[in-house]
Amino acid sequence: MTALAPEMPLWTPPVTRRFGVAMGMHASPYSGELLRAMRAAAARTGCDLVLADTRDVVSEEAAVVRALGADRLDGVLLVPAPGDDAVINGLVRTGVPTVLVDRIAGRNDVDQVGSENIQAVSALVQHLAGRRHRRIAMITGEEGSTVSEERALGYRLGIGRAGLRFNSELVACGMSSPGGAARAAARLLDGWPSPSAIVVGGESMLIGVQWEAHRRGIRIGSELAVVGYGDMEWARTVSPAVTTMAQPIAEIGRKAVELLLSRVTDASRRPEAVRLAPRFLHGASCGC
Repeated sequence: MTALAPEMPLWTPPVTRRFGVAMGMHASPYSGELLRAMRAAAARTGCDLVLADTRDVVSEEAAVVRALGADRLDGVLLVPAPGDDAVINGLVRTGVPTVLVDRIAGRNDVDQVGSENIQAVSALVQHLAGRRHRRIAMITGEEGSTVSEERALGYRLGIGRAGLRFNSELVACGMSSPGGAARAAARLLDGWPSPSAIVVGGESMLIGVQWEAHRRGIRIGSELAVVGYGDMEWARTVSPAVTTMAQPIAEIGRKAVELLLSRVTDASRRPEAVRLAPRFLHGASCGC
């Protein structure tokens, strides 16, 4: 993909009190909640946000970031699309004040804020192991996503800490979508012996796992333990309520705006990567 640098001049501060937000506004409730959190944080500081939908596609991301750059904003809050870092590289190279939100990249030249993933998922696995589960499966998110990779690593860490042996046949990719997760759950449940517990690596995928279990007549909580990552209101109202690690969405939004304001004020400040701990929300889906 063509890098951004040829189309974007070096950035000069316009001081408009307006920030661009580039993110995929897809079906996940998390996206809407994160946007509301960033808007609330910006409003408290007297700033406005201009939203551009990347559809979580790198080529779309490049186009909308160029458009935001032409709008002469003070900086960009970017939820990176899975894929290469060409857009991020262009923003850093041209000096645009940028904060990566939610999906932290493996680099130290740009401000970033998101949830902690590895220890959180490890704790979910250990919670299931504490309930005497020995065949604990994992449904991972879209390949190429740093978040998905970290949560998969947390699963392996938790398996090791629980004294269990890692089995690749108990890991399936749910493509960060309900349909992908339903197919992944079907593959896992068709195995023999099938898992007694499943860790689901993202909130939209929990819907697919719930659907597949219901289709098979499997009772979640009593016949199959299910835990996930996300803070979905529906997960607390279904029966049984879902045990999850809930992202601190309001705090992520507040910190992202705070980091961007700080970057605009002091361009020479050392970039920060901030990890915020999720909360353990206990439901009956884990069989407790």
